[in-house]
Amino acid sequence: MPLDIVPDGLTTHEAHQLLAEVGPNRAPEPPRRGVLGRALDQLRDPMILLLLAASTVTAMLRDWPDTIIIMAVVVFNTTAGVVQQFRAERAMDEIRRLVAPTARVRRDGHTEELPADQLVPGDVVQLLAGDIVPADAVVVDGRELELDEAPITGESLPVPHATGEEVIGGTRVTRGSATVLVTRTGAASGIGQIAELIATTGVRPTPLQRRLASLSRALVALVLTLTALVVGIGLVQGRPWTEMVVVGLSLAVAAVPESLPAVVTVALALGAHRMARRNAVVRTLSAVETLGSVTVVATDKTGTITEGRMLAQVVWLNGERLEVTGQGYDPAGTIAGSDGRLCEDHDELHRLLRDVVLCNDAELRRDEDEDDWTVLGDPLEGALLALGAKAGPPPESWRTVWPRTAESPFDHHTRTMTTTHRDADGHELEVRKGAPESVLVALAPDVAVTAAMGAAAELAASGLRVLAVADRMDRHPWRLAGLVGIGDPPRATAADVVSGLRQAGIRVVLVTGDHAGTAQAIATRVGITDPHVLPVDGVTPDALTAERCRELTVVARVKPDQKVDVVEALQGGGEVVAMLGDGVNDAPALRRADIGVAAGRSGTEVAKESADLVLTDDDLASVTAAVEEGRRIYANIQSFLAFAVSGGLAEVGVMLGGFTVGLTLPLLPAQILWINLFTHGFVGVAFGSEPISSDEMTRPPRAPAEPIFPRRALARLVAVTLGLTLMALVVGGFAEGDEHQRRTAIFLALGAGQLGVALALRAPRANRGGMPARTLDLAVLVAGGLLVAAVYAGPLQSLLGTTSLAWDVVLRILAVAAVPGLALHAWRRVTSR
Repeated sequence: MPLDIVPDGLTTHEAHQLLAEVGPNRAPEPPRRGVLGRALDQLRDPMILLLLAASTVTAMLRDWPDTIIIMAVVVFNTTAGVVQQFRAERAMDEIRRLVAPTARVRRDGHTEELPADQLVPGDVVQLLAGDIVPADAVVVDGRELELDEAPITGESLPVPHATGEEVIGGTRVTRGSATVLVTRTGAASGIGQIAELIATTGVRPTPLQRRLASLSRALVALVLTLTALVVGIGLVQGRPWTEMVVVGLSLAVAAVPESLPAVVTVALALGAHRMARRNAVVRTLSAVETLGSVTVVATDKTGTITEGRMLAQVVWLNGERLEVTGQGYDPAGTIAGSDGRLCEDHDELHRLLRDVVLCNDAELRRDEDEDDWTVLGDPLEGALLALGAKAGPPPESWRTVWPRTAESPFDHHTRTMTTTHRDADGHELEVRKGAPESVLVALAPDVAVTAAMGAAAELAASGLRVLAVADRMDRHPWRLAGLVGIGDPPRATAADVVSGLRQAGIRVVLVTGDHAGTAQAIATRVGITDPHVLPVDGVTPDALTAERCRELTVVARVKPDQKVDVVEALQGGGEVVAMLGDGVNDAPALRRADIGVAAGRSGTEVAKESADLVLTDDDLASVTAAVEEGRRIYANIQSFLAFAVSGGLAEVGVMLGGFTVGLTLPLLPAQILWINLFTHGFVGVAFGSEPISSDEMTRPPRAPAEPIFPRRALARLVAVTLGLTLMALVVGGFAEGDEHQRRTAIFLALGAGQLGVALALRAPRANRGGMPARTLDLAVLVAGGLLVAAVYAGPLQSLLGTTSLAWDVVLRILAVAAVPGLALHAWRRVTSR
């Protein structure tokens, strides 16, 4: 691109004309829809339609408690869906805040500060250290310009930019200054394209939603068929049609687990509460369950797997390698030799630390509120300052003793920086730091220099940025002070988290905008990949084939839209994908993934608004905990469904079987609804607090295409349904007395039998932390008490058409009713071994 620009910049008239043509320099705003329109979108969900139908039926039957509960669930789920849509708009609002509010612009021959949204292509802008680049531009006059591009590209180190190179809007100047020519603004800029990507990136239904939608369709078809059969048989046998229509509607309501959304909501809310105690904020309730279905975790590198802050990790002194500990720019930490002994009185080390403090323009600041350290200036120099504080005198004392008298700023051509200092006695000290090949070449060749070259190559191969430091006193020859290996280290919990996920059968893929070598080094260090597995360098059509996606472990040098491509390619291969990220460049992929997880402390607001789960303390261990919580919730929902569907179908089966063997109306509609409300409702909610099986996190994740009842679970469901049905029919067939007593016996047997099944559906090897879970036990006791009350309480007898039974009869009924639950318990114990 030609760099000949008008020295005086654009005229105000030209700028206004261009502004009218291209629009303001801000991310485009999405079309805003009203709450009503969003709510109507949510009502198209199959489960919501089923609930609306169920509430209509219960209202017709004047079953007001059920009607109110179902409608409350509809309102809650619809509200949650509307809130989810508003979140995408908030993410775009945060994108717009990334653009600098003002910029120094050359207009009409003089420099003025203007709102950044007034910039147009062709404007000439002045950039200084600390500025946010207000738009995409090209450097026309750069003076040691370096930019922090981590939030946009994922590059962990400041990126130097020379004259003629492009700079990205939204990045921050860490060093130097420049005059730049604006090339793209608004929707055409990189930030604008990311905003558009967020707006156009759809959100997939969660695995649970997809499975429940499939189950709902199957259940509705089955229930309608069986209900029609029951009504038809009753009419053939001469029952009044009005009575049979009411019975048919009651069966439809009883057989369909309309309490499921309430149970799911309670289970997810309990899971979200448990996650909050682990410093993970759930922004979308379904997110917790979705993590339990995840088969692949795609994660960003900088700020997610790594700390996102430079740390001096290795010091090399004349053949001796010293290991450095610490976190970020915090001066706390140690420097120790290979034997683990701390280096406190080490003259050569103190000399190196003095040099890295003196040849340094950065400052460290402590944020008392956050109890955190930040750097003003170059992150690499911030890491060197923190290193200087870990042994020897405080950095401020070095600068007091050796005040700076001259300097040669960092030069991108020589790749060195040199400073001159003089103490009170008049001694002159010169310090030089920079790329090893630039610093070492100026030293007299000897064994130490040769060894340093080899050590520098070894440190660089491990993914570290290596700086060589040399000094000379009073114009004597230059001497090597040492080498410092600096990098963005993995988080302390990263390796354990990756190990835990892999043990749970979940593949971890590193997706980063950083260079392939750095990405490979970090991925190997935390256990994502093996050293011999080559990373995918850049996203190409060949890299995203179904075969390659099954083997992906590291994808480097990707752009924001390419991160979305990687996520979609994995999803296209049948994977359920979680995306971990913290930067603006991660936001579209966070939104597109089945679940997005963002770092809370170090993450950008854009990333957090696009995510479903936010780690408030940036502790990756919460991811493993969330996967465990998700699997727990799914297992509990699956158990509830087995309980509710088998019980509901058994009620239909009793009605159908009762007619075929000549029993007159085995259950009344009120009795069916009583079981449905108090047995399914109380026990269903209690399932949400059941603990997880002790071996759940050693099993592979569920196959994405697996139905909510796989073949084995479906066989068990059918067996339980038949067991409950036969048990209730046997009780009814052998019951003595009139029709009321026989019907009461069936009512009691069917209700008690379902409660026994609920207890048998617990995880055989549940991890109860040494204490049994009491919630389900309590719910069964309460439901059982209400069942007995329905038999003996006078007002309830009138409402439900029941009658008192002799206690010896009740005991025999309960003994028979326990058989399906005991059989199921024995079956599960045997098959779980």
